Amino acid sequence: MTLQQLRYAIAVAKAGSFNLAAGAVFISQPSLSAAIKELEGEIGIRIFSRTNRGIEVTTEGAEFLAYARQVTEQVELLESRWGPAGPKRPLFSIATQHYAFAVNAFVDTIRELAVDEYECTLRETRTHDIIEDVRAMKSEIGILYTNAFNEKVLGKLFRDNDLVFTPLFDAAPHIFVSARHPLASRDRVSVGDLENWPCLAFDQGEFNSFHYSEEILSTLSHRKSVRVSDRATLFNLLIGLDGYTISTGVLTRDLNGNEIVAVPLEIDETITVGYITHRLSSRTRAATLFLQKLESYGQKASASL
Repeated sequence: MTLQQLRYAIAVAKAGSFNLAAGAVFISQPSLSAAIKELEGEIGIRIFSRTNRGIEVTTEGAEFLAYARQVTEQVELLESRWGPAGPKRPLFSIATQHYAFAVNAFVDTIRELAVDEYECTLRETRTHDIIEDVRAMKSEIGILYTNAFNEKVLGKLFRDNDLVFTPLFDAAPHIFVSARHPLASRDRVSVGDLENWPCLAFDQGEFNSFHYSEEILSTLSHRKSVRVSDRATLFNLLIGLDGYTISTGVLTRDLNGNEIVAVPLEIDETITVGYITHRLSSRTRAATLFLQKLESYGQKASASL
């Protein structure tokens, strides 16, 4: 069967007449009838029954047409976006762990593109989903970190899925706490200092392996712990529960304000923030610009260490 045959069948069902449908699709009535007969012979059912009152859609034909409409609608969506007359909008998609600097880079990119139309996706999500998104080419770029603990496991996942990891910057571990937290005024804190405070971490769902954690020291047990699914909730709980989370120490005041502060954590660890891309993917102008913005934030972060 062909796409044109599906469109012919839909047109006949809509018009309720071969004659009227032939005019709508700009072919002769005999040619239309022949095309439908050929289609019915190929799929082995009668789509239409001919009566004295005209034509009627058969029960099997109704089911077939429902599927046919789904196919033609999807093709129309493809044609509207990527066909010759489709809009020339810069499209790109980013999947990232919960980093405010990634949001800043995304905002800077949209502003610099300065176009009237665009369609982009920024997804703050779980580590496994980032890898899966880039593997399936749903996202051009995935932003995450590696360290001595997870790099072997994640590195194997990258290789097995034809992904390339490119480092952006190294960061020393910090804790994020409320500006009113008793630890906020400290020059640095130890792991022992954190024992009595709630530890906040991003939930990794079904793939809740220590190696997928967004926070280092994921194997440590805590007297108080809370898992969250989004960054805004985590920051609210940092304030409301006097909790803490472990991250890169890179904060952006325009997004986070002055309510959250970063305090260095006394631990011999390095967090390498980078991005993954698929070996076979080609990079859009928007994605290239986004990476330039991201690298700029990385350079600022490295300079502040």
